[in-house]
Amino acid sequence: MYPETAPPIQPTGPETQFRVVLFYIYTPIDQPEVYRDEHHRFCLEHNLLGRVIIAEEGLNGSVSGLAADCAAYMAWLYADPRFAAIDFKIESSEKPAFQKLHVRVKTEIVNSDLPVDPLIRTGIHLEPAAFKMMKNNPDVVLVDMRSRYEHEVGKFKSAITFEMDNLRELPEHVQEIEHLKDKKIITYCTGGVKCEKASAYLLEQGFQNVYQLHGGIIKYGLEEGGEDFDGACYVFDNRVTTEVNRVNPSTVAHCHLCNTPTNRMVNCANPECNDHLPICAACGWTLEGSCSTDCREHPRKRHYDGTGYYPRETNGYTPLLGYRSQAKEKFSLKTGA
Repeated sequence: MYPETAPPIQPTGPETQFRVVLFYIYTPIDQPEVYRDEHHRFCLEHNLLGRVIIAEEGLNGSVSGLAADCAAYMAWLYADPRFAAIDFKIESSEKPAFQKLHVRVKTEIVNSDLPVDPLIRTGIHLEPAAFKMMKNNPDVVLVDMRSRYEHEVGKFKSAITFEMDNLRELPEHVQEIEHLKDKKIITYCTGGVKCEKASAYLLEQGFQNVYQLHGGIIKYGLEEGGEDFDGACYVFDNRVTTEVNRVNPSTVAHCHLCNTPTNRMVNCANPECNDHLPICAACGWTLEGSCSTDCREHPRKRHYDGTGYYPRETNGYTPLLGYRSQAKEKFSLKTGA
């Protein structure tokens, strides 16, 4: 499923002080709670921020920090035999892409509830170069496995998209491509992790020729310039979206308010709405990051800084306090205190 040897750790994109590292790997992890503590401590010691999910089935995450700290983190993971084949997507950034550090144990490394195991069966991996050569073949159909708000701001030309809010809804939409079972189906997502299970599920549903873009949109952009990806790629960090197409870029989304073409995705400043919507810069400032005048006048409206990204209230949070809180919770569960 994965390459036998890991690629060299090389920063990509313009040279800047910080890195954003996206990764996942399906591999058995015994005692994920114990490993969670070890992983969290390493991130603390290297001043890394981000989100990491650990489950018995593997590891999935995105972290950000200084280039040297990110390099140390990747080398640390590579040194663990369980993660020696992990595939990192590395982007340069002007500043850290996260404001907090969360290392959590869950039942799955991506929420799906799909009855499949990628370690047993999954779609054929296509590296970005192979995907680029194959994607325009008339026998090929590209299927976007991301949520509605993600593909609204960017997707591959001619790709099929589903109006779903999360991967758990995939079974409700498979009938939309039932008539394409004789085609070669290539699934894609942001970094590849969703497609491991989505492609496996399509195989279980009787699709015969199922592939997946290994490393997702991000890796394709880094290695092949993102050709034919229209719009911007939604990401789950402070940036909200990132540009991946350096070959033939275009814009597919239109401002929710004025219909101007835009690649900007905003979370509504009203926390009780919080809709993910494309909103141009001008309308963003006019409505202070809100999707409507009603939301702009809402008493709980958050301060808009021009990005449309709103981290949760910190309430004095630091990564170390987060680690201690996690340890305290685990102790209470053990003792019943």
